[in-house]
Amino acid sequence: MPLDFVSSVLVSTILTGALSALAYRRDVLTWDGSLAAFVVGMVIGIFGDVTWLFLLLFFLLSSFLATRYRFALKEALGVQEGIRGERKSTNVLANGFAPMAVAAISLTMPAGFPKIISGVIFLSALSVAGADTLASEIGVLSRKTALITTGEPVPPGTDGGVSRLGQLCAFGAAAYTSVAGWFVLSYLSRVWSLTRQPTMPEASWYLLIPIAIGFLGCQLDSVLGATLERRGVMDKKTVNLVSTTFGAVLAYVILIAAGPLPTA
Repeated sequence: MPLDFVSSVLVSTILTGALSALAYRRDVLTWDGSLAAFVVGMVIGIFGDVTWLFLLLFFLLSSFLATRYRFALKEALGVQEGIRGERKSTNVLANGFAPMAVAAISLTMPAGFPKIISGVIFLSALSVAGADTLASEIGVLSRKTALITTGEPVPPGTDGGVSRLGQLCAFGAAAYTSVAGWFVLSYLSRVWSLTRQPTMPEASWYLLIPIAIGFLGCQLDSVLGATLERRGVMDKKTVNLVSTTFGAVLAYVILIAAGPLPTA
């Protein structure tokens, strides 16, 4: 068994275990949510890259801060997530499926899917999840909310409801997630990654892809919420699953359409 694989499993187990335990202790995740997070983290860390776990930590931290922001007011309005803002296993898996799929595909490195672009696709899915989380957790505090499909005024927290504050948060989350991801995946991975192989090209224009997709994916989430979710065809978790998967697929399509894929 290669040493790199053993090391990857060991590091992933330590990081993911500590992350899941802390999330449960701080009421970020329920016990089943923590277990699901451990599984998601292990798949991503072993099949994808250990450095991707740092971005998961970054995502979880920003989600925690957004969830706790003015939580008492959210409780009073009845728009909080769970009892204390915690997420269950279904939430974790809905947002984690696309990143796990990218990690699994990147492990085999099939033709047309070099390792160097896998981080862009992974980051795009994560950017959608981050943008949607902040748009929901902060935007729900807006006084003026309108349905994204018709512009009809609706109460805060309504499926498919958007606001200026929420849209600003969605773009901000997509931007800072992408910038942090580009730095980690294209530079720090040369030091931290067990393979010393970056999973995102150094050219700065590549970070524009997850920024744009993160914001666009959040809009898709709102459209699905205003239509299919309000009609009972989808639930919130299915909407999240579709949106993050859309982000990963769109990133790959853009990379293919942009020209020859980088190989190193």
